[in-house]
Amino acid sequence: MESKKELSPEQSEELFRTLKGRFEKNMNRHKDLEWSKILAKLESPVGAEKRWSLHEMEKTGGEPDVVGHDPKSDEYIFYDCSPESPKGRRSVCYDYVGQESRKEFKPENNAVDLAEAMGIELLTEEQYRELQKLGNFDTKTSSWLDTPSEIRKLGGAIFADFRYGKVFVYHNGAPSYYAVRGFRGSLRV
Repeated sequence: MESKKELSPEQSEELFRTLKGRFEKNMNRHKDLEWSKILAKLESPVGAEKRWSLHEMEKTGGEPDVVGHDPKSDEYIFYDCSPESPKGRRSVCYDYVGQESRKEFKPENNAVDLAEAMGIELLTEEQYRELQKLGNFDTKTSSWLDTPSEIRKLGGAIFADFRYGKVFVYHNGAPSYYAVRGFRGSLRV
């Protein structure tokens, strides 16, 4: 079923239980939002593919949670809220071009293609800074961020982490990868 980007009713129920538990445990991330309204969106026919994406986020260790609501589009915004960069998405180059430019020790995948396959978007620098206002994330790991095209054209990519009480945004060559660097995603439902 997952190849069609659909979850079984049992998988959907398990996902809803997990998300509701996380929502209730972390109310500071989504003040003034109601779980019943979020659940209604997730249960709607439009939410089917989004449920699959959230399941993928969960399956790879992202611990997705609601971090906001866009009143213009009436969409709820989910970010990966795992304490460290999602374990199932580490040791990846930034994108396919970076991955293919490695002469040896190529990783199996890259952040941009994995995110696209999961139906999510890499966090931007602004989103990453918003996330850090909700807690301390990536205190031992780092996460690739959506890189501006002018940086990418020069062969670089950006990533960030949280050290010494501050968010640090750095650059690296897009072909680089490390066991402690993954990526965080966002999803609108």
